[in-house]
Formats: sequence, C-alpha cells, structure tokens
Amino acid sequence: MNLEISYESKGLITYSQSNQDVNAKDKKLTTGKQITNSYLADYMAQVTSESKTTFGTQADTFTLADIGYKGKPIGQLSQDEAKALVADDGFFGIAQTSARISDFVINGAGDDLSKLQAGRSGMLQGFSEAEKLWGGKLPEISYTTMQKALEKVDARVKELGGNVLDTSV
Repeated sequence: MNLEISYESKGLITYSQSNQDVNAKDKKLTTGKQITNSYLADYMAQVTSESKTTFGTQADTFTLADIGYKGKPIGQLSQDEAKALVADDGFFGIAQTSARISDFVINGAGDDLSKLQAGRSGMLQGFSEAEKLWGGKLPEISYTTMQKALEKVDARVKELGGNVLDTSV
C-alpha cells in the first residue's frame, strides 16, 4: 500500500511531501493505529531535530554585546575586573542585571496584564531550569537578583490592577 504523507507546520519549518511504502508484513505493523503511531513518532523525531538546530543557531548568535556589555571578553578579565563586573554597581551586579530582566518582561508585555503575568511565570520557570542545569542551589547573588527583578515586575502587575500571590523565588 502506498501512502502520500505531507507534514505542514505553521511555524518556520515545512516538511515536504514524501511517498512511503507501507507494507504491513515488512514493517510488522498490523493495525491502522500502529501505522499512525509510527508516522507520529517519525514526525516528532523530525520536529525535535529541527528544534534543536533552531535553538542551537539562536544560541550561537547571542553575544554579550546584545545585552549592552562593551567590556573585555569574559575569558580575558583579571580577577579584579571580574569582581568589579559583579559588584553592586557592576554590569553583572544585582541592580543592573535585575533591571535588564524586569525591563525585558515589562517592555515586552506593555500594558497587557496577562502577558506581564506570563512573563513573570517565564522568569520563574527559567530560574528553576537554571537551578536544574546548575545541579542544585545557585549562588546567592542569583536569588537576590531574581528577587529584585520580581519586585519590579510585581509592582507593574499591581499598577495594572493585577495581583501576585506568590512573591518568592
């Protein structure tokens, strides 16, 4: 039996049409459900592969200059220069980093309360994922930075008439 298969995505990727010969004896698939599951698994594998490629490309194109850092490359910093960057008034210090995080969410949401709340949730989810990648508890500066960023976002939520129940990191 010959099946015409076409996968189409509303996103950036469109899978072209393909002919696949499905023979129940060769594939050892005896039911329609098994055949469908086989195609679904193949499609999911393709989507996963494309997603990894897309996210990898995005990660490769990100630079510190994209967030306004104009200093020396991080690997070339002396210990004193690195300490200055994470000091209270440094580019990667609590004040400036929390401002960049909260401003990104606030500016992205505009006056839309639901977008602002979704952005806040995204901040917490990203922080949780960072903890998992780190392998547990992050350095204390991370928690203080996130708390400051959340305070600014929470203040904007309240300005728009919303309510934030959980204010912990």
